[in-house]
Amino acid sequence: MSAETVIDISNVWKIFGAKPELALQAIRERGLSKAEVLAETGNVVGVADVSLSVNRSEIFCVMGLSGSGKSTLVRHFNRLLEPTAGKIEIEGTDVMALGTKELQHFRNRKIGMVFQNFALMPHRSVLDNVAMPLEIRHVAKNERMHQAAAILDIVELGAWGSKFAHELSGGMQQRVGLARALAANPDVLLMDEPFSALDPLIRRQLQDEFIRLSKILKKTTVFITHDLDEAVRLGDRIAIMRDGMVVQIGSAEDIVMHPADDYVADFVSGISRLKVVHAHAVMQPIEAYLAAAGPLPDDAPRVNENETLSNLINMAIGNENAILVEDGGVDVGVITRADLLRTVIEGTEVS
Repeated sequence: MSAETVIDISNVWKIFGAKPELALQAIRERGLSKAEVLAETGNVVGVADVSLSVNRSEIFCVMGLSGSGKSTLVRHFNRLLEPTAGKIEIEGTDVMALGTKELQHFRNRKIGMVFQNFALMPHRSVLDNVAMPLEIRHVAKNERMHQAAAILDIVELGAWGSKFAHELSGGMQQRVGLARALAANPDVLLMDEPFSALDPLIRRQLQDEFIRLSKILKKTTVFITHDLDEAVRLGDRIAIMRDGMVVQIGSAEDIVMHPADDYVADFVSGISRLKVVHAHAVMQPIEAYLAAAGPLPDDAPRVNENETLSNLINMAIGNENAILVEDGGVDVGVITRADLLRTVIEGTEVS
């Protein structure tokens, strides 16, 4: 069954400056780089010809260093920024074709956004803050308070509804911000570095909380981060950006095992492969192994193709036999100790 596309953007450009259309024309006609555009025209390329799609219920992480264009890109999805060129579709709606009132309605109904800044209203209680999107929709007070209270329970802040923002810790305030985005039951969540201002322990706890909520609510999420560890931990797929361009899109395993270029390879070099790489990326085809080494013993250990490298190594420590890899009950590959060592040391897939 193929995945259902919820967000589809094509050839999106954002150029900041006095004459962005002329700058874009120069790029297309003469292939100018970002630095050359700045030097010749004084314009700044924020997003450069980005195309990507996000599937239903997917957590799609967009990451890169400061200035890579990731936060600029996400602000195009709901047209907080107007693209210089390109096409944006969400749930089949051409976002670029929406008028002012239609766009406001679309944002309120379809999209929730969580920023790094919690942006809670200090004069409102926690419950009132969470209920704000429903108030904008003119939902009756009793109903919106009921829905807001239910969402607060989901983020485990049900007992704090009567408090004010300054009475909550930073991590609790960010959970209120997430609850507010969820209260309107949007189809899409846009999260722009929501945890980056928090200390490491609280950040880890909120990542755990977000993973838990994602399994329950199954929201289609675009998650912006500059932290590769966070992207690997949260993302079903990851897009890596540099100079406004998307350099590579894939699962964490895809990117770690097959970096598109030296920039990506350097970017992921510090990531431990132990939890990212799985058996299917390490194994030899079973036919090739059997032809070269003969049959395995009947008691050879067996694993699913999604077993992690960490667990495979632990298995190999206590067993000298090669490991059989199964997919749907069928033997599809074999992993030897040499395969595991090669993967750990080189980070390359066995050929």
